[in-house]
Amino acid sequence: MANEAPKIARIASETVNTATAAADAGLNKTTQMADAGAAQIRTAMERSMEQASKAAEGSMKAAQDFAEFSRGNVETLTQVTQTWMTGTQEITRQAFALMQGLADHALEGARALSGVKSLKEAAEIQATYARGGMEKVMSETAKLQEASFRLVEQVATPVTQRVSQAVERATKPLAA
Repeated sequence: MANEAPKIARIASETVNTATAAADAGLNKTTQMADAGAAQIRTAMERSMEQASKAAEGSMKAAQDFAEFSRGNVETLTQVTQTWMTGTQEITRQAFALMQGLADHALEGARALSGVKSLKEAAEIQATYARGGMEKVMSETAKLQEASFRLVEQVATPVTQRVSQAVERATKPLAA
């Protein structure tokens, strides 16, 4: 038995040493795995932050582009409104001038009719003034129509350009 005690002590010591070595090895392995996991998590978080930063930059650029395009729309609308108002005032002025001219022409006809001596003379004066009035209406109406078409063209051109730009932007790939 005396021999057995040192043997048991040696076996116990070896068992403790083996257990300690196994624990150290397990601890080292666990530490390595934890370090590797932490490195993977850190790398994944860094990638996520990079992607989030890129997405935020892209969103900011898109918002700035949208604001710039909207500002262009407002400028175009302002220009179109000013052109429309100016053109409408000019056409209205021309229409009133036509009405004034027709009223003056009718007044001349009435004066001419007031001094007639025969029915034939009245018919001739009436026919002359009616023909003159119709010619005036036709020529001035053509001028008003031409001015209206020019105005519509002046207003439609910038609007058409903005719509074309909007369609172009909408069909452009987002990545570009």
